[in-house]
Amino acid sequence: MRIIADLHIHSRYSRATSREMTLESLALWAKLKGIGLIGTGDFTHPAHFASIEEKLEPTGNGLFVLKNGIAGDDVRFMLSAEVSNIFSLGGKTRKVHSLIFSPTIEAARKINAAFSSLGNINSDGRPIFGFSAQDLIKIVMDASPEAMLVPAHAWTPWFSIFGSKSGFDSIEECFGEYSKYIHAIETGLSSNPEMNWRISALDRITLISNSDAHSPSKLGREANVFDCNMDYYEIRDILINKDKKRFLYTVEFYPEEGKYHSDGHRACGVRLGPEETKALSGNCPVCGKGLTVGVLSRVEELSDRPSGYIPENAIPARHMVPLEEILASAMGVGVASVKVQREYRRLVSAAPEFSYLLDMDSDELTESCGELIASAIQRVRSGEISVSPGYDGEFGRICVFDKKIVPQTHPVQIGLL
Repeated sequence: MRIIADLHIHSRYSRATSREMTLESLALWAKLKGIGLIGTGDFTHPAHFASIEEKLEPTGNGLFVLKNGIAGDDVRFMLSAEVSNIFSLGGKTRKVHSLIFSPTIEAARKINAAFSSLGNINSDGRPIFGFSAQDLIKIVMDASPEAMLVPAHAWTPWFSIFGSKSGFDSIEECFGEYSKYIHAIETGLSSNPEMNWRISALDRITLISNSDAHSPSKLGREANVFDCNMDYYEIRDILINKDKKRFLYTVEFYPEEGKYHSDGHRACGVRLGPEETKALSGNCPVCGKGLTVGVLSRVEELSDRPSGYIPENAIPARHMVPLEEILASAMGVGVASVKVQREYRRLVSAAPEFSYLLDMDSDELTESCGELIASAIQRVRSGEISVSPGYDGEFGRICVFDKKIVPQTHPVQIGLL
């Protein structure tokens, strides 16, 4: 069976998140979008963990379902959390975010007990610890050998394994002898698989994509598409073995839309490409302070392959734009406008969002959405869009109907559209 999975989300107990990020709300939104499996997010937070224990019941295969059946059996949960480790290593301050997946309540409880003795898990759904990434993975593996740790949004500048501001140059440099337990990384909104394929050291690693949603409407802006049973252990096996037969593709942002894709200095309105940043020795041409070096430059720095290289075992990707953004761009109004929200609700009441983005052919789209929106979705699928790249915390901007077309830097859509 096809499973669309979004495994990195947050609860209402994380900072800067919507109060609607409850298990019930997440299940309802997942069903609207056509997502079959979502992370619980934030199982490390005591209040959210209590909600998980109260409202979810195990399905017997490492996943969970709401007891009240609010979304029926259409939506399952995987126990997930994100943690932040800030520590010194090699004479530098490192700041690394990681995802944790747990197959059981018992293993999650063991992880929480270890964390509570080492730091504060009450103040934020994404707790901050002062111990190393190696200590983190040891805690996770000691709790359950079937748990997983995945470096989160691996390329963002400030808080990631490869981040330009506080990261490392390799998985081994970060995790040392525990690197053997790292089987996957999350590429993040500002990078995509194609960019990661340029680094041969990542060939053994499975690349996953998730929304990192802080509000329910952001669910599924990136996702993973599996062909397997709804089973934690089978999905874990797919990730460990990088199984192309069962991991069909990832659903990706156009990475230019991510808020750390390019280099820049938002305060000065400066956005630069890798070569321009090099020529300026990494300093802002307006104020002279250091630029925030983005994901594209960081990939260029660590890559040992040319752009466009496709490894033999690469899992494909499909680049999409969330349906609300497509509607807004096609209609020429804001995403939050009444016009967009009314049309979005009309469409998803008839079919899940991913049916429009991934599945419907041209005739079906025209019949369901009308010619304008159908044309916009087709243009997004084929990459016939204009993107103003994001930088230094500023999201990029998508324009669907524009004469300027984004360069074809996303070749993995071949065979999928």
